[in-house]
Amino acid sequence: MNELYSYGQFSPEHFEKLIKGIELFNQQKYWECHEELEHHWLEDAGDNARLVYWAVIQVAAAMYHYRDENLEGVHGLLYKAKDKLTRGLRNKVETRFLLEKINWNEFRQMVLQSPEKGGLSEYKHIYDFRFSVKG
Repeated sequence: MNELYSYGQFSPEHFEKLIKGIELFNQQKYWECHEELEHHWLEDAGDNARLVYWAVIQVAAAMYHYRDENLEGVHGLLYKAKDKLTRGLRNKVETRFLLEKINWNEFRQMVLQSPEKGGLSEYKHIYDFRFSVKG
């Protein structure tokens, strides 16, 4: 792929930072995913591409609360994740590379369509979600 990346767009370098967090997310090690990606989120301050890490961090933290049946925590963090996903779209952070490497569209749509104040059963599909990584 010969795509050129502008600063603030998701690149192969960003993906290298994201991959370990995705692996932890897929293992339902949500706290560890949060910790792994938070380091990169801080490291990439000022780079809009970090909105991808940030959204995954917040969904992982929401699922940590889901497991503890803390609906207030789930609602608050999914609300924040929706903001990051919307800002990522608005700022054109998503690239063809991101969309081809993982099932990001599915993740984004699932989170954006989640209810604002649902019950635990309405978030189970997010808890059961796994990123698929290609190539």
